[in-house]
Amino acid sequence: MNAGQAPAGRSCPLHYRYRPEDFAAPPRADLAGLDTLYVVGGLYGNEFALDALERLLEAQAAHDGRRAVVFNGDFHWFDAEPGWFERIQRRVLAHVALRGNVETELADETADGDAGCGCAYPDWVDDEVVARSNRIHARLRAATTPVQRAELAALPMHARASVAGLQVAIVHGDATSLAGWGFAQEHLRDAAHRGVVGAWFDRARVDAFACSHTCLPVFQRVPAARGPGWVLNNGAAGMPNFEADDAGLVLRLGVAPPRAGERRLGAVLGRGDDPVFADALALRPDVAAWRQRFEAAWPAGSDAVLSYGRRIAQGPAYRPAEALRD
Repeated sequence: MNAGQAPAGRSCPLHYRYRPEDFAAPPRADLAGLDTLYVVGGLYGNEFALDALERLLEAQAAHDGRRAVVFNGDFHWFDAEPGWFERIQRRVLAHVALRGNVETELADETADGDAGCGCAYPDWVDDEVVARSNRIHARLRAATTPVQRAELAALPMHARASVAGLQVAIVHGDATSLAGWGFAQEHLRDAAHRGVVGAWFDRARVDAFACSHTCLPVFQRVPAARGPGWVLNNGAAGMPNFEADDAGLVLRLGVAPPRAGERRLGAVLGRGDDPVFADALALRPDVAAWRQRFEAAWPAGSDAVLSYGRRIAQGPAYRPAEALRD
């Protein structure tokens, strides 16, 4: 580590960075003019949550119209076994996928350990949590092949989509960095920070940012000069998001409300007479099977159990009423 550089797991490498203006361009063809957009952040290698997503997509298929499914990073994490990793990779790459910090650090063949897991953890995260994340990532990387890592390296960091007239920036972190924490629910409580975020919307010329990375969901309305914008953070598809609730969450944006699935929070977005419905829908995995799979790979006392075991068993101390902010 260079003098003055943040420790591994807290640093934000220069190549993670971009500008809000980078979003002010038309969306790629397969993400333009959609009726429905699903954004799946933080799968974390949970195959059973992926099964639940596929059941939800099947149940919604007749109602969604033209749709796209985008995995916006950190779809790998707990899947630190070669066969498991490959199954997640194949199933995710059948859809549109973006790199998160997990995938970016896996793909970096020049990595020397300075970025660790690439999480860029803020000060409120304990040093032991950071160290455990770095070790989890090192074990995950040992389960990969050069071909798999090259596939991840080819993925973009961000994308733009349109759902009817709604312009959506899809990121892993925030409007300026792959691993940025600017859309964390903790930061969004601060009015001055919301002013900074509002300027990001104006510079990006979008109506919503769909994100994850920070691992707790929040739907935050933000004033901006071009009209109110929304930060839509789904938290985690592959882990519980609320206290005493074992469901993961997926973001759905649609010109019509969902006809299937359990809604945890939602808002109506859009301009004029063309609203778009934004909903955080529950993904209910086979909990017993998932916990058995997780515990077989990560036994008691392992880094993953110490960092995530309580959340997987009980959910975080967080409730849906705290996550919807207008």
